[in-house]
Amino acid sequence: MEKQLISTTELSKILGISRVAVFKKIKSGKIKAQKVGRNFVINRRDLAEILGDVLSEEKKREIEKAVKKTVKEYGETLKLLGKE
Repeated sequence: MEKQLISTTELSKILGISRVAVFKKIKSGKIKAQKVGRNFVINRRDLAEILGDVLSEEKKREIEKAVKKTVKEYGETLKLLGKE
């Protein structure tokens, strides 16, 4: 049976970054984690989002907003580029 929670050490190995970098991402909110005693643990089901395989709804809204802004500001230019 696979465990549901992974440690910051395990996550740092998976991501190929230092534990300090993992802690910074947790503190900034980029990685969801729970504090257990003195340590943080990450739910395994959140791993796909952390790895970038799955976009969260918030990220989807950010991308949609950026696309709309770009089309609004550069729509004519994009049309001309599409004809080339």
